[in-house]
Amino acid sequence: MKYVFSLMYHKEIFLQSYELLFRLLLAFIFSTTAFAQSFRQEFGAPRKNFAEVMVVPDHADCCYMLGQQSSLRIIAQRGGVPVDGVVVRYRVGPEMFLPEHADSTVFRNGEAVINIGTMAEPGFMACNYEFILDGKRYRDLHKVAYEPERIRTFTDMPSDFDTFWDKTLKKARTVDLQPEYYDVPEASDDKMETKLVRLRVGMDKWIYGYLTRPLDGKQHPVVLVPPGAGSNKIFPSDYFPKMGMIYMKIEIHGNDQRLPDSVYDAVRKQNCSGYTGRGIAARESYYYKDVYVGCARAVDFLCSLPDWDGKNVIVTGGSQGGALTLVTAALNDKVTMCAPFYPALCDLLGFHHNRAGGWPKFFSKFYGDGDLGVPDDKAAETLRYFDVVNFARSVKVPVFMSWGYSDDTCSPTSVWAAWNEISASKVKDVTPTSGHWRFASSQEKCAAWMLGLLK
Repeated sequence: MKYVFSLMYHKEIFLQSYELLFRLLLAFIFSTTAFAQSFRQEFGAPRKNFAEVMVVPDHADCCYMLGQQSSLRIIAQRGGVPVDGVVVRYRVGPEMFLPEHADSTVFRNGEAVINIGTMAEPGFMACNYEFILDGKRYRDLHKVAYEPERIRTFTDMPSDFDTFWDKTLKKARTVDLQPEYYDVPEASDDKMETKLVRLRVGMDKWIYGYLTRPLDGKQHPVVLVPPGAGSNKIFPSDYFPKMGMIYMKIEIHGNDQRLPDSVYDAVRKQNCSGYTGRGIAARESYYYKDVYVGCARAVDFLCSLPDWDGKNVIVTGGSQGGALTLVTAALNDKVTMCAPFYPALCDLLGFHHNRAGGWPKFFSKFYGDGDLGVPDDKAAETLRYFDVVNFARSVKVPVFMSWGYSDDTCSPTSVWAAWNEISASKVKDVTPTSGHWRFASSQEKCAAWMLGLLK
């Protein structure tokens, strides 16, 4: 009995202490926020960061020849005064295989130089660096390329690749799309209308998408936007409709977007957990088979709309959505242009050959979804039919592709491997300092490119 009372007493003390700590944390956050607001009101907002950091490679484009040495200059200022005497710790090595070498250097008159080394084969060297300035930790990832235009994929094209996908898509098209529409008044007005659409894209496969279309009585190009990785809810957008286009953002799992968040979260965890490796033992059972077909069928749906202009079909997306962009352009001949950003699912056998591969990083010892539940050779055989590099080889429409070098999700090595397989008309937008995201300027270039190609 004494033991029980003791536990209850200590539990109560713990809860009281936890509550006190929580209150103090809230008070601190409030006080610092209030101070910042008060400072800005009284003295004006700072127009620059007090500490400014810039990384400068010795080649402006971050590209080098094989055997050539590369280095980075890290430039740091504190209130406009060059940083001096601060230690920079760093690790360098082939991307996704850090570290090959670890060391440190010191800022002298605002600069610290890191020697990256070189490569004997086409690919990317990476550098992770960090330093502490005024108690704050600064860290970043920077990569340099070695003859990236010579990077070749490890995934070959199966002899029956086209036959497999032709049969798969033909079978899916025997099933009526059966579109169901649900009003979305909060994303609609007198200029555009948004509806949630449910499509049957296979015998036992449905997808949802937000369809937004201008209400001007005219005909318009259509834009399909496949989603990035995961299974979170999607949301409508007016970006493309304001450009005069019919827009549809889709999800790929068949999860009802109308569900309350708490219910939706439980459903998606049950339906989508580990989906990237689900059924990977065979091409017929692999999860992405229905996903790829679903994207192609979504194009069929958009082209059935009476306000489609009958000419222009655009597909664009980032990460997994970038992969699905290239896949859809290859599978559906109604597509007239595509714009993938940092596409996933490229060169999926890369890690199997000790080189950075694409997301979801199959066969990696340090990344990816872990044990796939099947022998590597069996998984590799299946992935030959789903690797985006093989769809890139089949794309025949103009391509705008954008990616960055500081991406550790969809490695630039894997993206270059796909890019180098595209024989169609193509434009690349490479921003070396960007990671798994895009600059606004890249999106603006893409939009201008799209508008310039409209028929």
